[in-house]
Amino acid sequence: MERKHCTAVVLAAGKGTRMGTSVAKQYLDLGGRPVVAYALEAFEQSPLIDDILLMVGEGQQEYCEKELVQRYGWKKVKKICVGGRERYESVCRAIEVLMESPEIGNRDGYVFIHDGARPFLTEDIIRRTFQAVQQYQACVAGMPVKDTIKLTDAQGNIVQSPDRSLVWQAQTPQAFSVPLLAEAFRRLMEGDPSGITDDAMVVESQMGTAVRMVEGSYQNIKITTPEDLAVAESILRSRQKLS
Repeated sequence: MERKHCTAVVLAAGKGTRMGTSVAKQYLDLGGRPVVAYALEAFEQSPLIDDILLMVGEGQQEYCEKELVQRYGWKKVKKICVGGRERYESVCRAIEVLMESPEIGNRDGYVFIHDGARPFLTEDIIRRTFQAVQQYQACVAGMPVKDTIKLTDAQGNIVQSPDRSLVWQAQTPQAFSVPLLAEAFRRLMEGDPSGITDDAMVVESQMGTAVRMVEGSYQNIKITTPEDLAVAESILRSRQKLS
């Protein structure tokens, strides 16, 4: 079977207000490199990924071209585009580029959507996600939760304690067939997109498609708060000792 075209979409348009810094979290220094550089390099080095689309904030395109793409010599980053204020807006714009851009032109392959603030993406995670999207057309990297989870009402009263063995923490990449994701977002934008927090929700709600969970890694954290950055620095130091 011929392998379909695979595009990685790296989302780096967020402002990261919870980090409390003037620099967006995806551009903070981590081991001498911007946080987003690690995910981009993982996709650059993966033999499963054909090209990369980087979605950034308004006014960040020149910085990313010079300080990331040119500085590190990446060849797979075919386009740097301005994303939206919300995640779903950035993904929607990315889909338009996938479908229309001659630099990428991926209408019937697979797309891997990844948070730019998750620096510890590995080839193993990419490969597991690739294998799952080939089989199921929609999958999400994640890990089973370690703690007992409680669901509450609006007043903070516990109303349910779900079976921990069935509860996963969603991560990225989230991978989909391009036609499936494109149709899901087309339907979403015709209605009310508020409340959407990840791409799997769109496919689930708009298409009724089952989305497969795939093993990610407990180290595949998203840097959102200063505490997360401290954890990331610790993970990076441990990895450097092992390399």
